[in-house]
Amino acid sequence: MSTNETEKQQKRRAKNEKAATSSEAQVAQNKEKNQDTRKKQKKLQKKEKRDAKFPRIRVFPIWLRIIVISILCVSALVIGLMVGYGVIGDGPPTEVLKKETWQHIIDIVYKSE
Repeated sequence: MSTNETEKQQKRRAKNEKAATSSEAQVAQNKEKNQDTRKKQKKLQKKEKRDAKFPRIRVFPIWLRIIVISILCVSALVIGLMVGYGVIGDGPPTEVLKKETWQHIIDIVYKSE
């Protein structure tokens, strides 16, 4: 081969290498751009979704919830006492609501001799 041909081949190789490295760099830049645009698109979608929602209006306020839950707990306790005293204990269920019944139970528990 002549020197002219080898020089041409070397130039082609250098050109090909430059093209390869520049295309790799372009691919990396494109990936970064795509990731950035994806992130921006996701942020925009989230923002649009938030804006599209109507503000939440509580139909059943928190203070009313607390009161209702407290009433339900007390009523469950009373019903449980009545079932326990009336059905299991063979006594009249309404007697569990009398003060004398509880005084008698307390006297039995703290029996002093």
